[in-house]
Amino acid sequence: MTSIVFPGQGSQTVGMAKDFYENFNIAKQTFEEIGDYTKIDLKKIIFDNDENKLNLTQFTQICIFTASYAIYRSLNSVRDLKVDNIEIMLGHSLGEYTALACSEKINLKDCCLILKKRGELMNLAVPPNETGMAALIGLPANKIQKIIDTNNLKLEIANDNSEIQIVISGNIEDLKKSRDFFLKNNVKKFILLNVSAAFHSKYMIDAQKKLAEEIDKLTFKKNKIKIISNYDANIHDDNIVIKKNLKNQMANRVNWTQSIKKLEETGESKIIEIGPNKVLSGLIKRITDNFDILSINQVSDLK
Repeated sequence: MTSIVFPGQGSQTVGMAKDFYENFNIAKQTFEEIGDYTKIDLKKIIFDNDENKLNLTQFTQICIFTASYAIYRSLNSVRDLKVDNIEIMLGHSLGEYTALACSEKINLKDCCLILKKRGELMNLAVPPNETGMAALIGLPANKIQKIIDTNNLKLEIANDNSEIQIVISGNIEDLKKSRDFFLKNNVKKFILLNVSAAFHSKYMIDAQKKLAEEIDKLTFKKNKIKIISNYDANIHDDNIVIKKNLKNQMANRVNWTQSIKKLEETGESKIIEIGPNKVLSGLIKRITDNFDILSINQVSDLK
């Protein structure tokens, strides 16, 4: 069996999925369909980066989702990757929503509208430039957490991406002051990220509550495919649990390392990464070398 993973924010590139749009009618249809649902000119943003909107959270998420979903549909049209042929799907942060749509657990219109709302809520969660995120290279999550606790740093682990890449969230000044603490404790690199807010942290709690109300309204479809949730890094086929975890996702850690380890425990050996860039393939290879990974983000990858 094969599992599929979908990327999150930060994987966006100008022109992503354009070759699929130009070569597959189903991809073109996807852009038009999502554009109609969201009332957003996706082509203008994704292909031309109109007014740099591609890097604005309120647009980034729906754009990455559109590119990933269009690629998935195109791949499905030539490789017959029907839901029955896939056992597990998972995604990184917003990629979890892509997994839910591609697995047909939630329908496309609902997913588009909830992601549009998610992007808007996250964008407005805190005033600009007050909070942020930083990537730490060189240590696993437990050692990063120990540094945070030992030095009473007012920071949170937002993304446990691999054994050597952790992303933290917090007040922007607290982040800047923490740099030396981390570098003096064997962190090799400290990189402030170009993001608008401290995602997957306490700063998202109010936004998470508002989004949870919208998630509650969604109808989830029962099928054979299982989802590994970011929130608890466990495999689920119970839609009640999947929905509950999704409601808790925005203000809590993305447990990507543990999610991949959980997938590894199943004996799964093949992963297809679908979406712009190859971020997840790189992260997975740093977690384990037990997967055969195929990354599909351009038409030439289908050959």
